[in-house]
Amino acid sequence: MHLPRPAHPAPPAPVPISAAVRAAAVLGALSALLLTLVTVSWAPLFSFDLTIADRLHSSAVSEPGLTRVNRVLTDWVWDPWTMRALIAVAVLWLLWRGQWLLAGWIALTSATGTYVQQGLKAAVGRERPRWPDPVDAAHYAAFPSGHAMTAMVSCGLLLWLLARYAGRGTLWKVSVVAAAVSVAGVGLTRVYLGVHWPSDVLGGWLLGACWVALSIAAYERVVLSRDH
Repeated sequence: MHLPRPAHPAPPAPVPISAAVRAAAVLGALSALLLTLVTVSWAPLFSFDLTIADRLHSSAVSEPGLTRVNRVLTDWVWDPWTMRALIAVAVLWLLWRGQWLLAGWIALTSATGTYVQQGLKAAVGRERPRWPDPVDAAHYAAFPSGHAMTAMVSCGLLLWLLARYAGRGTLWKVSVVAAAVSVAGVGLTRVYLGVHWPSDVLGGWLLGACWVALSIAAYERVVLSRDH
């Protein structure tokens, strides 16, 4: 059955630019602070990371069934490629609606977010946790967590799109809960499996949220300038 393309899509009211800018500023400041603490190897942060990571690793070693569940979740359900696939579906939907600018903006935000976190990994060069009895393995440097940042960027962009096109009704509220569970869950799995420090995950969350806020602010500014 042929589905007609909407002739004149009219998204709901956009996110206020000032709110997005304020969010980006706060998140950026927090990200910079955490990055500094990680770079200078601040002892209290390292002690906190080691305590939490050690406790969760002990559980992972003693609970192989739960460890397998965490590996399935991190490798399939919340894997970065799964998140990027969701973004790809959203981009295709926007193209079908004729929203070329927004489709390209979403794709660019997602792609550049990946390059940002890979660049930071290389620049910081933080080592991942090392265990005599590892339950999983991962590549590249530790900070920030790529899984955590990709989940935050992807879920943030999808929630933004949902708010624009479906409003903030029941569907949006349910999606917020699902996004929160996904973002929190992927962070927990990475620490539980012993491949990240807690601050790596926190860094991924903060940077991902900051990247989304910056993208939203810039997009709304472009649209506002275009319309005027």
